[in-house]
Parts: sequence; structure tokens; C-alpha cells
Amino acid sequence: MKLKIAVLFGSRTCEHDVSIISGMQAAGALNPEEYEVERVYLSREGAWYVGEALKDMRFYTHPDFTKVTRVLPAMGDQKLRLLRVETKKKLFGHEDALYGEYDVVMPVMHGMNGEDGSLQGMLELFNVPYTSAGMLGCAVGMDKIAMKQLFRGCGFPVLEGVWFDRARWGNEHDSIMDECEKKLAYPMFVKPANLGSSIGITRATDRDSLEDAIDTACAYDRRILVEQGVENPREVNCSVLGYGDQVRTSALEMPVTDKELLNFSEKYLRGAKGASKGMQSLSRMIPAPIPEEKAAQIRELSEKIFRAMDLKGVTRIDFILDQNDTVFINEANVIPGSLAFYLWEPEGVSFSKMLDTMVEAAFRAHADKNGSVYSFDSSILSGLINGSKGKLAR
Repeated sequence: MKLKIAVLFGSRTCEHDVSIISGMQAAGALNPEEYEVERVYLSREGAWYVGEALKDMRFYTHPDFTKVTRVLPAMGDQKLRLLRVETKKKLFGHEDALYGEYDVVMPVMHGMNGEDGSLQGMLELFNVPYTSAGMLGCAVGMDKIAMKQLFRGCGFPVLEGVWFDRARWGNEHDSIMDECEKKLAYPMFVKPANLGSSIGITRATDRDSLEDAIDTACAYDRRILVEQGVENPREVNCSVLGYGDQVRTSALEMPVTDKELLNFSEKYLRGAKGASKGMQSLSRMIPAPIPEEKAAQIRELSEKIFRAMDLKGVTRIDFILDQNDTVFINEANVIPGSLAFYLWEPEGVSFSKMLDTMVEAAFRAHADKNGSVYSFDSSILSGLINGSKGKLAR
């Protein structure tokens, strides 16, 4: 019997369109002999939709919601249920309300309201297997400030930085720039803490550009990170796949760019054909042209990060090398663009097989969760009731 899998993408995020590309790639790569695939599109307003029209990429350029069915997520027996918002009899509980039930969920979200742990929290409450990292890994992986603090606490190599929030920037404008200039040297990179795909990230080379960069970042997020820049940096990325004690690392890539910052256009919009291929369209060298000892260090760090953040499924860890080949961790992408399948194909792992491994990890993690004790008998409530002599009822 085929597994019924719901592939979720879109949502209320600046990375909405990128998520559509990644989600459609994943849905198309799932083996039709193994899975019954349901594409579930979350609109920019947060509404959930299903239907045949979602199989056509042209739908997303000019969405016609009369051609799809709006649904609401609900709990099943360890399955995700999708219920029609409107039924023939307009009765929410009527049998017509049930659109479908799904054995496993594949979140292919980038950014807030999907990659940040919010969706994962709902799936945990529903007790449904899902392929992405859990709430902890997603929440930490979404916030660059929290992620950097975790890495530093683990003794992992990170670049120096200064962080603050939008309210403090409004009240302590000059003192924040003084702090940045005291602790860091130009160039600096200013980043919204909770965005990916390089959105809102700006390189600052002097005080005026630092001020402009912080203003830009504040437009996207309330938490801001200013990070020490590296002259002539080289980016090297490594993917990690699996769960628990069954984890492996991928081939390494070095993205190729003529810019010091790999921005959104470089990642997703390079070339007319590449615009529909997500991260697959990026020019890259695989394997990365670095010494083998550095490659081994990056693979080892990637696996340590995967475990420290309690991740599962597939993740891409991004590193920066300076002129002396010193390795620094840039960030962990817990739901990477195109699910980083292009890093697994050189290892002999097809996109389809990689997705199979993610599904297997989802069920293993789900079994681990259900193997824990969730009840504890105590006399607290009876003691309160007996001792209160009815006072609590008042």
C-alpha cells in the first residue's frame, strides 16, 4: 500500500516563492510507486489549498483560487487530516468535510511560518510524522542570533558579532554603531536574524553604509545581527542527512559568484531557465576545491552541528573560509533550498532516494517520541480538591 504524503509549501514569508519551487521539486521527485502525493499550498495570507491545479507551476504566477479547494488541518489517528472549509451541507462535522488523510508530512518551507518551528509545533500536537527538523532545531536554525550563541557555547568556530533589536536601534542609534565599530572591523555584514535566502543582508564598508544596512535589516525583522566580514571569503557548504545514529554527510560545494555576498538573485534568479530551478540553478564547484583536511574538518563539524541542534531529515550547513583557510560556521539551513539534493547526487544518492531517507527518518523520530512516557500519576489534583473543601469550584 502506498504511503499518503502531504508536501507543504508557500506560507506567509518573504521566501514564499522560493518555497514553491522547492516544494514542487520535492513533490515531483517522490516515487509514484511508493507514495500518493498531495501538494498543499499555503498562500501568502496563510490559507491552505489542495487540488489538481497545484500541479501546474503557472498557477502560482496568477493564482485562481476558484480552481482549488481550501482546507483546514486537523488531527487524525497519528495522521494529518485536511478538512474542506465548505461542504455541500455547510456542516463542518459532516462526512463531506474530510478531504483526505496523510501518513506523513513533508514541510518544504523556507523562512518564518514554516521553517521556524511553528508548523512543526502543530504537527507535534497532532502526533503526525514529519520529515523536517523538530521545533528546537527549526527555532534555533531560524534565528541567526540564537544559532550563533549555541555554536559558540558548543565551542564551534564562529565570526564575532553584535546583536540588538529594532527598539534599541531606535533609542540608541549612535551607541550601537559605536559598539559595532569598537568590536568589529569593516567590512561588516548586517543581517535580519530571522530571514534566509540572503534577503535583507547588506555589506557595510563604513559608518554611513553601516547605518543604511541596519535600517534595511530593521525593515525585515526586529532582531538584527551585525557580523564581522571576511576579505575575499569563500563559501563551502555541506549537507547532512538522517536521524539519530544514522547520519551521513554529503559532497561539499563551493558556490561561484563574482560578488562578496551571495545574494537572492545569485541564488535563485541567475539565467532565465534557472529561475524555475531553485538552488539547482546556482553555479557551483562540486567537490569544493579545498584541501582534504579542511574538507574533513567541515564534514566533522557538520555532523556535530546536526546533533547539537537535534536535527533530522536533510540540512545544509554553510561555512566561510578566510584567506588563511580558517573555517567559520555561517549558518545551518534546516530546510534548505531545493532540499540540497544536488549535494547528494554526486554521492550516488538520487533525489528520490534522499526523500525516501527523509521519510524513514520521520517515522523513526515519531516512534522515538511515542516511546516516551507522557503520563504521571499524582495526588496533586485530589489533594487540592479535598483540601479546598469546594473553594476551588467558586
